[in-house]
Amino acid sequence: DQFDNLEKHTQWGIDTLEKCIKFVKERTEIELSYAKQLRNLSKKYQPKKNSKEEEEYKYTSCKAFISTLNEMNDYAGQHEVISENMASQIIVDLARYVQELKQERKSNFHDGRKAQQHIETCWKQLESSKRRFERDCKEADRAQQYFEKMDADINVTKADVEKARQQAQIRHQMAEDSKADYSSILQKFNHEQHEYYHTHIPNIFQDSQLVIEAYKSGFEPPGDIEFEDYTQPMKRTVSDNSLSNSRGEGKPDLKFGGKSKGKLWPFIKKNKDAITKMKDVYLKNPQMGDPASLDHKLAEVSQNIEKLRLETQKFEAWLAEVEGRLPARSEQARRQSGLYDSQNPPTVNNCAQDRESPDGSYTEEQSQESEVKVLATDFDDEFDDEEPLPAIGTCKALYTFEGQNEGTISVVEGETLYVIEEDKGDGWTRIRRNEDEEGYVPTSYVEVYLDKNAKDS
Repeated sequence: DQFDNLEKHTQWGIDTLEKCIKFVKERTEIELSYAKQLRNLSKKYQPKKNSKEEEEYKYTSCKAFISTLNEMNDYAGQHEVISENMASQIIVDLARYVQELKQERKSNFHDGRKAQQHIETCWKQLESSKRRFERDCKEADRAQQYFEKMDADINVTKADVEKARQQAQIRHQMAEDSKADYSSILQKFNHEQHEYYHTHIPNIFQDSQLVIEAYKSGFEPPGDIEFEDYTQPMKRTVSDNSLSNSRGEGKPDLKFGGKSKGKLWPFIKKNKDAITKMKDVYLKNPQMGDPASLDHKLAEVSQNIEKLRLETQKFEAWLAEVEGRLPARSEQARRQSGLYDSQNPPTVNNCAQDRESPDGSYTEEQSQESEVKVLATDFDDEFDDEEPLPAIGTCKALYTFEGQNEGTISVVEGETLYVIEEDKGDGWTRIRRNEDEEGYVPTSYVEVYLDKNAKDS
């Protein structure tokens, strides 16, 4: 549903035609003005009749000049014909065509607005019936609880109990009526929504398929809305609580794990989601593309994400060991950090064993603290001394990129930068502006010139 984009595009087309009409009108005015000036010029230099000057124009040179003036007069007539034809054919036809377009556009958008208002009205009716159903269910539940309370109280008269029972029955009947009404309106809304997205709008805008293709988002039209049953409030409450508890129990309580995983190359994850969504669109609409063509890219992006995830786990384990609070890890994580464990086992073990005294209080010797600080300093130095990646080519920015996500870098159109890592199939190229500023940009935003020697080496 690209209603707003179609409205802007069709208005732009009408404005363009009106601009063409204005251009042709100005052209006809210029042609007429030019023809008039040519006629005046020819008339100005014509010899006057019955004068001595006319007798002198019998010589060949004068006759040639007179012939030139006559041809210029004919030339002015041709410009007048051009102006008349443009006014009678081009301007009239364009004006009629623009008027027809305006009428057709007005009719189509009137139908489109009407369809939008109808679906919005159906949605409001659905929400109203849903709230009424929920309210009646709560009232019926309270009436039932009040009846059970009155029935269990021995001090209440039989008439009061009967009155409470009748009230509960009335409330239950109202809830059933609201449920039937809500179900009927829900079915009607789902039908109207399907007709809106698959029949009404396509028929109204069937001639604007190119604009729809240009602005399409890849999202499918919304599906049917499910029926929400409010007649079992206790069951729904327990279900919601169970869901929230299970979510809470599954949340990791690691200082570094949960935080770093949330920042794990967000643009690569977005690429994977976009490719997956595009593949689903291709599966549902084979005419738009081949789903199998995206399997290779999807596999490469998944491998990159898994590789980065494993590296993150390894660095987290190293950092935890340096700070003396190594968390419980799987055997896989131990194998990944085994190189570091084999180099520094005594320092880590001594630090972990001596951090707590026999009575449970916290103790730490100065020498052990120094060892940890030295180890942490060496650990940081390893990354500080890391050599920057060599440039394998250059690139020129074709468009401006803001670079707001983590790991990206902003570029300006026309800017030249160094390429340090080419596109590996995920749609991103790693570039460097200077020694301290580097990041990823979309490959489609730059024109890459790779150095063959650097690439071969």
